[in-house]
Amino acid sequence: MKEHSVARSQAIHERAKALIPGTTQLISRRPTRAALGVSPIYAERAKGCRIWDVDGNEYIDWTSAVGPVILGYADDVVDDAVRAQIDRGSIYSIVQESAVELAEELVRIVPSAEMVRYCKGGGEACTIAVRIARGVTGRDKVLFCGYHGWHDWYQAANIGTERLADHLFNGIEPIGVPRALEGTALPFAYGDLEGLETLLVQNEGEVGCIIMEPMRSEEPPAGYLAGVRELASRYGVVLIFDEVSSGFRIALGGAQEYAGVTPDLSVFAKALSNGYPMGAVVGKRAFMEPATQMFISSAYWDDNIGIAASLATLRELERRDAVGHFNRIGDLFKQQINEAADAVGLDARCEGVAAHPGIRFNVENPGDAAKVSTLFIQENARRGVILSNGFMFNCAHGEAEIEQTAVVVRESFAIIAEGLDRGTLDELLECPIQEEFFRRLVR
Repeated sequence: MKEHSVARSQAIHERAKALIPGTTQLISRRPTRAALGVSPIYAERAKGCRIWDVDGNEYIDWTSAVGPVILGYADDVVDDAVRAQIDRGSIYSIVQESAVELAEELVRIVPSAEMVRYCKGGGEACTIAVRIARGVTGRDKVLFCGYHGWHDWYQAANIGTERLADHLFNGIEPIGVPRALEGTALPFAYGDLEGLETLLVQNEGEVGCIIMEPMRSEEPPAGYLAGVRELASRYGVVLIFDEVSSGFRIALGGAQEYAGVTPDLSVFAKALSNGYPMGAVVGKRAFMEPATQMFISSAYWDDNIGIAASLATLRELERRDAVGHFNRIGDLFKQQINEAADAVGLDARCEGVAAHPGIRFNVENPGDAAKVSTLFIQENARRGVILSNGFMFNCAHGEAEIEQTAVVVRESFAIIAEGLDRGTLDELLECPIQEEFFRRLVR
């Protein structure tokens, strides 16, 4: 194995610590959440499914920018569409027809879509959807399941009681969130219809919406999403599916198409535009049309760049049969990773739906779990692969990348197995233990 160094990344990171709180804008990108000192921190460029860092190292990247990149980095079709739009102007004093064209595409593709609003990211898309639901129903309370961003309406769940422990970070403090919002956002457990109905009964007449991630890496329990749909309808509550992560990978029309359950409103971002900032709230006309009278407004939501990128991305996803591709490579990826674990006698499995699986380590001592995850990231990075327990496929991932990654993972698994067997995990770690991953109720 050739010598691996991230010295320049580390030096830039030191500069960043004095200037940028947290050093990155997305918590999932913070170097402390990987293998600090071994994992790359700063990229020079990216193409397809590969990243080159500022130290000259090349990596196969399985994270796909934490979800937004679905066709591949610097995709020629999308980038050509964006360059053409830049020549025509990125934003105007009036609106471009492409905004209507994108809305027509979304209405065609997404089962719940009859009308569309745009924004620039997933968190604000969720906030817009909640605002619309509260405006339509005249009720303030929100029942939620999963992760929905950083905004006050969601973080208010942790005021007084730590209700986000199984949804976001364990122990997160709602610093800066008005205490007057306490009790306005209430969590429910994924898969528990009885618990959800109990909350609806206890807060009857006060709940404006149910917002949830419909699925991630695992199949929803049989009949569960249909049951949520029935409860929302029975209690007159707006049902919102947060498809920021599930959108366009599980099925072109999202998890709602895959599961055959149609919400009232849906939220999309990330993969919608292959890495250009863009988000959308779509929904049934009866719920979306009243938003005309609500103050939901921003200058950059009419930005033509994100719209051009989204149009090109959606059309390419369909043309390339991206969902079929993800299912094919997902099955092969799971097979190769599981064979690597079996070959070295490590109790680890790659499981879940083919389009979005995850890797799980079964560790007897709970105190070793974070060490194992960190060691896995560390050893993969040293061998030119960016891969952790969770990952996102893009269309540039193929059989060659899977085969190369399987070789690396087998070596990483072997080191982990030896460390567990001999009790030497601490000695094998060359970096601090990674900060805890998102603890999500939806798997």
